[in-house]
Amino acid sequence: MSDTRQNIISKLQKDILLWEGFRPPSSDTAETFGLGPVEAAFPNGVFPTGAIHELLTEDISQAAASGGFVAALLSVLMRRGGACLWIGMAQTVFPPALKTFGVEPHRVIFVNVLHEKDVLWAMEEALKCTGLAAVIAEVRSMDFKQSRRLQLAVEQSRVTGFILLDAGQLGNTACTARWRITSLPSEPIDDLPGLGHPRWQVDLLRVRNGKPGSWVMEWADEKFISYTPALQQGILIQAG
Repeated sequence: MSDTRQNIISKLQKDILLWEGFRPPSSDTAETFGLGPVEAAFPNGVFPTGAIHELLTEDISQAAASGGFVAALLSVLMRRGGACLWIGMAQTVFPPALKTFGVEPHRVIFVNVLHEKDVLWAMEEALKCTGLAAVIAEVRSMDFKQSRRLQLAVEQSRVTGFILLDAGQLGNTACTARWRITSLPSEPIDDLPGLGHPRWQVDLLRVRNGKPGSWVMEWADEKFISYTPALQQGILIQAG
């Protein structure tokens, strides 16, 4: 009897992870995001797709860093086709810059609306479209009810959603993961500053059934490179 009960509980736990966007390990390396230790922080060691991720932004610099990090993730999400919608009240992304992260600008549809309330409405409707690879929205605030509606939409379509959210308006949400992305100085090339690869401080602040943490990540040669801070030496050591 106890074995039967344990099997039922185990099956429910696996089902819940699937509903929340956490997929079981796969031998298909094309689905791996190459995030290294960051990916290992998620259940099953797999970056959750078909889920809603929120990225907190405190200023323009942090919003730009978050946009760059999301663009790098899009390069993986869009490998198998599909377009991406980027929704906001003003276009803050320079489309040709997306090529830096391996994303073709013509596959990203920018939607600019006049009112804040229309951003989340447009995102919810877009997330129901199974032909999309991802949907990104820039909003100042979002309540739990609104985030739950988005989560329910992706559970049906399996489209991945990213929300760039004003950290000053933060409340409880139903999002699968909460991130904070901060720009870091790049490594100079030929002793010339400002020409290096994009580098970020990546903080996974909250994740369902996972382990939050902090890492230094860089985007170079169309892939993520993770670094481990060596505080005593004052240097960064490439991790794997």
